[in-house]
Parts: sequence; structure tokens; C-alpha cells
Amino acid sequence: MNRYCFLLRVRPDRLDEYRERHAQVWPDMLRALDAAGWRNYSIFAADDGLIVGYVEADDLAAAQAAMARTDVNARWQAEMAPFFTGLDGQPPDEGFVLLRQIFNLDDQLHASGEGPGR
Repeated sequence: MNRYCFLLRVRPDRLDEYRERHAQVWPDMLRALDAAGWRNYSIFAADDGLIVGYVEADDLAAAQAAMARTDVNARWQAEMAPFFTGLDGQPPDEGFVLLRQIFNLDDQLHASGEGPGR
């Protein structure tokens, strides 16, 4: 399972509403994400509107493509788009900045023969 981290920026004046929307994501959206292979998906928000997302997937591009084929994702992205800045006309799930992982504790411990928790 690969780990992915991404950045987005929510308009600070809409951050409270963005948080509220994510407190109760539509059940059909949750099921679609699960079926598309999104695992351990979390979103974090700073008070200035910086959004950091983390997700695990076998292949993020394939998981995104699977979501793009769903009606619920099209509806969700359309509703969420006004919350964001800097998307240049892209939907939020395509307009994020993907970060490259440079360190993982468990990976390095495993590579050294120590293993996690030892």
C-alpha cells in the first residue's frame, strides 16, 4: 500500500463550514471512496485554510480514476469547489498539490532490521 499526502487551500471564511461538511460526509461518498481503494484517508486543516490530506492506496491515479467514474464524486466535487482557492478551474480532487514522501519511521526501522516498535 502506497502513502500519499497532498495540499489544498480552503478559503478561511469558509473553513468552519468545510469542517462541518466533513463531519458528516454523505454515506454514498464514503462507500464510493472505499470501493475505489482509498484507505486510511484523513484530512487535516490549519486555521489559515491550509488543508493536508493523507491517503493510502495501491495506486492513487487508479483510485482517482475510479472515483471520477462515480456520480456521487461529481456531485461532491461540485459542492466542494467553492470552498477552495488556487484550483485554476480544476475540481478539488484533481487540483491538489501532491507531496513526495521523504521519510517514514516504520520503513527505515524495517530496512535496518529493527522493525516497528522494537
